[in-house]
Amino acid sequence: MAELTVGYLGMGIMGSAMARNLLKSGAFKDVYVWNRSADKCSELVAEGAKTAGSAAEVVQACDITFACLSDPAAALACVESTGGVLDGISSGKAYVDVSTVDEACSKRICELVTGKGGVFLEAPVSGSKKPAIDGQLIFLCGGDEALYNRCLPAFEIMGKKSFFFGATGLGARMKLVVNMIMGSMMSAFSEGMSLADKSGLKQEQLLEVLSLGAMNNPLFNMKGPGVIAHNYPPAFPLKHQQKDMRLALALGDDVDQPLPVAAAANEAYKAAKAAGLGDNDMSAVHEAIRR
Repeated sequence: MAELTVGYLGMGIMGSAMARNLLKSGAFKDVYVWNRSADKCSELVAEGAKTAGSAAEVVQACDITFACLSDPAAALACVESTGGVLDGISSGKAYVDVSTVDEACSKRICELVTGKGGVFLEAPVSGSKKPAIDGQLIFLCGGDEALYNRCLPAFEIMGKKSFFFGATGLGARMKLVVNMIMGSMMSAFSEGMSLADKSGLKQEQLLEVLSLGAMNNPLFNMKGPGVIAHNYPPAFPLKHQQKDMRLALALGDDVDQPLPVAAAANEAYKAAKAAGLGDNDMSAVHEAIRR
């Protein structure tokens, strides 16, 4: 790995944390970073990363380029736009997209990259801000298996576990299923917290009761105090959770799987987003539910 130069496109909450872990590891010859708003790269550049004027220039300079973008439209734009990934891809260059997108988007990016001689891996991550900072993400991969094996040392730096599911699209499917379950759980939890409060019960005591039984889980333990305090600093923005619910419901339509619980939860996230809570943490869905 010491002979490899890697790049990272997209310096949001997740991308900047992953890029920082690659940089801090000292395992690579160079680490390049890029963002549409160049100022978001400044901290990592001060820490020793290199940057470039476009995504294409990063791809040209790197053996493997990772990208973490906000949604399918942003992921495709990063590849297809002038000065984008496609302008830098050539034979042997590797592109790894860790964004949460739908299967069709992932397959389209794969087609574009491989069409120019590059190799492609989808590797969406399970985990939010703190796991990204701590290098405890889970990578859910599909696509080129040789590239997956080549990326394992990088995944081990950024995460605690990686999976390879097979063809391009299967990683995207797994990520949507995981985030659909998470979003539905958060919605049900918010309903319970609201019901307890309006029934004259203490939410702190409900949280403790849940923590002592079969329903104890990290999501409730992590989000519960913020729900009680009505404080929602973004670890995983609500607007992205709602996007993932929408994409998961579309996947359900594609495979004829009814998803009534997820569909109801999605309505709560839509209401929260319409109320201006999209940039808050996904747990802010509680505000829409309690109203």
